[in-house]
Amino acid sequence: MLDIDFGTYPYVTSSNTGVAGVCTGLGIPPTRIGKVIGVVKAYTTRVGGGPFPTELHDADGERLQTIGAEVGVTTGRKRRCGWLDLVVLKYSHLINGYSSINITKLDVLDTFPKIQVATAYKLNGKVLESFPADLKVLGEVEVQYESLPGWESDISKCRKFEELPVDAQKYVKFIENFLGTKVEWIGVGASRDAMIQIP
Repeated sequence: MLDIDFGTYPYVTSSNTGVAGVCTGLGIPPTRIGKVIGVVKAYTTRVGGGPFPTELHDADGERLQTIGAEVGVTTGRKRRCGWLDLVVLKYSHLINGYSSINITKLDVLDTFPKIQVATAYKLNGKVLESFPADLKVLGEVEVQYESLPGWESDISKCRKFEELPVDAQKYVKFIENFLGTKVEWIGVGASRDAMIQIP
């Protein structure tokens, strides 16, 4: 959502952060692009201003920020944190055409008994068909959530999908089913090898 063309302008960066940036920024021809992997956290974060419908201004938001060590590398600012926004992710998938998804920081959700996932936006009681192009509208939407059970256990040692707690597996499958795209990678910890690859 920080893409200068498709993000929440003017609250964006100065470049194309989507897959098209590979062509415009590196001079790689579109015909040379094969697999496109979408990298997304298991929750949503943002640095700086702009509408953020799933932002949490409570203890859960603080927990995500603290456990996830959500601090901007360059600025040192705390990142704003919220529940995973599948409306945003679906829009991102529309723009980038992901072959598969890499979910990072799933372990940050280890201690939450309940996890909310945004599945739709409403405005004046009506569900919007897609991500709004108007920032004013985005700032006024009501978020529709799906509540999922947490797994409340340490997943950092898991290296196979089957080793994840059942509710963690269900969380991943929920994302997959909503997007209609395979989750291929899952980050479960801070170490380099704390990664699950799903064949």
